[in-house]
Amino acid sequence: MALADVTKCCIDSIKQISEHIEGAILYLDSGCTESFQYMGAFPVLLELGARAVCSLENMCSLDAVVNWNSNFDPMRKIVVMTSRLLSDAHRYIVRCLSIHHGVRHCVIFTSISEIAHSAYPDSPLGPDAFREYETLLLQDYEELVKKGETKSGQSEVSNLKEKMTFEDEGWSRLTSSEEDTPHLEATSSGKDLYEDNPLGPLDVGQTLVVSVHHFPMILCPFSPRVFVLPSEGSVAEACLSSEHEDSLSPGLPPISTGSFSDGDEVPPAATLTANFLYHLAAKMDLKMEIFSLGDLSKTVGKILTDMSSLYDVGRRKRPAGLLLVDRTCDLLTPCCHGDSLVDRMFSSLPRRKRTASYTHMKGSQTQFKLGISSVQRSPVDVQIPLAKLLSEEDSKIDESWVSKNIEAFLCGWDAHNMSSQIVNLVDVSNKVHNEKSLSSEIQLLSGSFVSSENFRGTPYMEAILDRRTKDGAILIKKWLQETLRRENLNVNVRTRTGSANKSELQTMVKALAESQSSLMRNRGIIQIAAATLATLDESHSAQWDAFISAEKMLHVSAGDTSQSLAAQIQDLINKSTLISSHGQKNGKLEPSRGLLSLKDALLLMITGYILAGQNFPTSGSGGPFSWQEEQFLKDAITDAIMENPSEVKLKFLHGLTEELEANINRSKSEESKETGSNQLDIDDFDDDQWGKWGDEDADDNKEQVYDDMQLKLELRDRVDNLFKFLHKVSGLQGRNINLREGALGLESNFDGDSYSSKGLLYKLLTKVLGKNDVPGLQYHSSTVGRLFKSGFGRFGLGQAKPSLADQNVILVFVIGGINGLEVREALEALSESGRPDIELILGGTTFLTPTDMFDLLLGD
Repeated sequence: MALADVTKCCIDSIKQISEHIEGAILYLDSGCTESFQYMGAFPVLLELGARAVCSLENMCSLDAVVNWNSNFDPMRKIVVMTSRLLSDAHRYIVRCLSIHHGVRHCVIFTSISEIAHSAYPDSPLGPDAFREYETLLLQDYEELVKKGETKSGQSEVSNLKEKMTFEDEGWSRLTSSEEDTPHLEATSSGKDLYEDNPLGPLDVGQTLVVSVHHFPMILCPFSPRVFVLPSEGSVAEACLSSEHEDSLSPGLPPISTGSFSDGDEVPPAATLTANFLYHLAAKMDLKMEIFSLGDLSKTVGKILTDMSSLYDVGRRKRPAGLLLVDRTCDLLTPCCHGDSLVDRMFSSLPRRKRTASYTHMKGSQTQFKLGISSVQRSPVDVQIPLAKLLSEEDSKIDESWVSKNIEAFLCGWDAHNMSSQIVNLVDVSNKVHNEKSLSSEIQLLSGSFVSSENFRGTPYMEAILDRRTKDGAILIKKWLQETLRRENLNVNVRTRTGSANKSELQTMVKALAESQSSLMRNRGIIQIAAATLATLDESHSAQWDAFISAEKMLHVSAGDTSQSLAAQIQDLINKSTLISSHGQKNGKLEPSRGLLSLKDALLLMITGYILAGQNFPTSGSGGPFSWQEEQFLKDAITDAIMENPSEVKLKFLHGLTEELEANINRSKSEESKETGSNQLDIDDFDDDQWGKWGDEDADDNKEQVYDDMQLKLELRDRVDNLFKFLHKVSGLQGRNINLREGALGLESNFDGDSYSSKGLLYKLLTKVLGKNDVPGLQYHSSTVGRLFKSGFGRFGLGQAKPSLADQNVILVFVIGGINGLEVREALEALSESGRPDIELILGGTTFLTPTDMFDLLLGD
């Protein structure tokens, strides 16, 4: 039987729609682009006959140049692939149709199923969502054609520019209020839809055929068995909890109290996640036995079970186990800086910039009324810096030459238009030329992770996911050495066995990148090595190591007394304040190598409170520390923020940050004035002038002291709210029924520092694969299973509860996100179980770094 392979399943799904891709201009939204980058799908799309692959959000009229090739069939076909709800992508789809003259076929693939569309609160579509959308898109397109006919009949002198708003027809019929109505403009700058169409008005006589299909395999595979969801897709961005006392963040599941959510209270992400997992299992031909840990996971498991009972009857599939886990069952692991090369890479490398927020376009008023918000996840697509690795000659880009060619092309493109239009096009080329860095804009010299890139059949990403930082760097060094031998390249570099440093890796990578042919042949190892070099750079590695050292001290103090832990947290805050004040230069905070800022200290304080809750449990709403210990911490935080309010944007300071910044700037200004006045000769003032000036200064000082006091009192109130939140975080151990009775409470049976220091996934898999009971782990039986249990069981036909360890395929999905350390520990648990027959697949809502956790818990 074939091994489970998420990447292969994604590529096979793309090949199954080859008839639609062939001869089409393909538009991908940002989520699909992120997904296809990881799975290495772009060469496949071109092999299947796509004319061009374009960005849905950043489309322009230049996309149409591919149709100039006379070898192509003149019949126009556009394929749109989106990871979002159809209502979110609608404005871009309409604009896409407006740009391409003479479109005959428009095929739309969405990763959100019809059932999910109808069940999602913000979607105006019903059970027959795809057919409804086809009809509404055609109505809007017909309106577009009519507008085009009207525009073509207008006088060129009048140059009337109308904006398209379908408030009374088409798509607006699905909306409940004016705020919901999407205003379909061509660009964010407000250009008319037809201004971007150089081919003239749309053909009124043409007929457009629209078809909408479900394409569920939009995910980011890090390896054949590890994946996350695209950061800008509807599933990842849907909120996981609404605002209530058990909620920590919209991007995290609520604290588990042992109760299911009612149907009306089910978070939007639960429905979308359940639908995604159901269709993922269907594509992989897996029949799931579902287990869950955490309230939201139980809700998702219940939805999945109901779907399986309805649609899977009579279908023969490969049996598998699905383990759903709430992220809030273990917040400590993603907050800490573990020994994982992949975690370091994602924390060190720059990310692709997010596109414009879709929720802003849809109308945030309705979402506010419903209490629903979206979560802006950090892009999973990293940008690996390659410029420094190329030779000096190759890395130089003659931007002037590029600008001149753009100008010549644009003038030729629109030569029949007026000279003023040509000037505008020339301005476009000048704008490109005047950008700070052309290479950064078009990302000529940056790379990305691709799960399909491999070394002699071993995927690079899969291999390093299973490695610690040192072991991963050594493995990459061996790959480089073998690649150099294969290329017959000699490198004069001293290497030591059992270690890998930055200088030797950089020398070998540069040797491989010297020629263009070698660069293209070995791009996979060059990109992964470049990512490792960025990780080993002192500016990143020193700070990560400083975090590890601080976290070790917190763990040691947590094993002692609460007073010791509180003192350690306070010391970290005080040191960060000292660093921040000394790191200031010209009003900007300079990065301090290996030192921790106030933001870093706040993240460590979260870690400290989680550890305090585990080691010094409290009852009620009180914190793990005494009133005096906590007051010292509050004073330290208040003073740190007052001294440097602009260093970090914090959620609990919303609306107060500007006042704090103005206050500190005013204080600095007065200090500078006072310093200048001390240099003046006091004899320049007569007695009357001096007395009058002193009285005015005294009044100003009184008013200033009052303002400062008011501001500090307001800040203290905000800091009190912060500590109420920290009490909630520290109380997870007591309030979370799964932590009280579940996996983390069973460590007495597994003695040793190695076990106790591991994350939740390791402990869960160790217990499950050892066929030990895990209190709090719920099994979701199917309808058929419940029938046997309740009815036929009377006659001795009852079924025994299945075990995850009995399955040959186990899919673990963490709702809220997963990190590299957890992947490595989960694979370690599988190896230690002595069960090589089990195929373990790991997934999560997103990939989490400690910075991401800070943003979710405290970020603005």
